[in-house]
Amino acid sequence: MKLKTILRTLRITVIAAILATATISFASAAKGWEPVKVERQDAKPVISASEFEIKTAKGVIIVTANHPVQIKIFTILGRLVSTGTAPQGTSQFTLPAHGVYIVKIGDVTCKVAV
Repeated sequence: MKLKTILRTLRITVIAAILATATISFASAAKGWEPVKVERQDAKPVISASEFEIKTAKGVIIVTANHPVQIKIFTILGRLVSTGTAPQGTSQFTLPAHGVYIVKIGDVTCKVAV
């Protein structure tokens, strides 16, 4: 019984340490929105609305907007990766790791895979 309690506590501690490390790596990897000078040929459209368009390419989310837009990016587990404003025009955000992310712009939320 005592061994089970110790193992359970150890497992919780290890999981907490892994999550803390992942949070730090996401925070340090986020550089913000950068302007795109040349359109990427490998970009795949995800969603197109009247005021913006979201595309993905290897390791990045690309947003083209008619005006500056507030964007939030979350991991599939709901952890905030980035919150910021993408300027008018085309901008890209480099993600810390490949995977599935949730992108929220205003009232529009979509799931993207990079």
